[in-house]
Amino acid sequence: MTVTASRPRPDEVARVTSTAAELLEVLWGRASTAPASVSQLRVLFILEHHEGINLRTLAGSLASTPPSTSRLCDRLQAVGFVERTVSATSRREVRLHLTKRGRAFLDDLRERRERELRAVLEQMPAAKRTALLSGLEAFCETAASRLHHDTETETDTRTA
Repeated sequence: MTVTASRPRPDEVARVTSTAAELLEVLWGRASTAPASVSQLRVLFILEHHEGINLRTLAGSLASTPPSTSRLCDRLQAVGFVERTVSATSRREVRLHLTKRGRAFLDDLRERRERELRAVLEQMPAAKRTALLSGLEAFCETAASRLHHDTETETDTRTA
């Protein structure tokens, strides 16, 4: 799995990154005592960053249908992680919010995941950790910029 080229091609980096993501899933699975499925976690993460999002927009973010998304939210509401409120502007529109319990769950989940990651990172040489940090910061910045651009493009095409 070692990439030896001084200028690795994007496809090589994508392959190693994909493997890293799979390993992260395994590590995070070991850290999880989650009463939530992967799909439900995605809902929680989206709600955390888009407080008060409506069901249709959430379904679009998940690439799912409103009925399926509603069922996901039903289960999250049943465990006390999500609450639904009627929109102030339209009684037909439902807004979704994380509850305090939902936020506490995400905080605890992140803490357990980070503990698993630290155990691996502590075994890496400091120079490799520095390189990893630099690369991940650049990746996060670029990915966030791309996602932001994609979201703006979707909004522009829907309102045109």
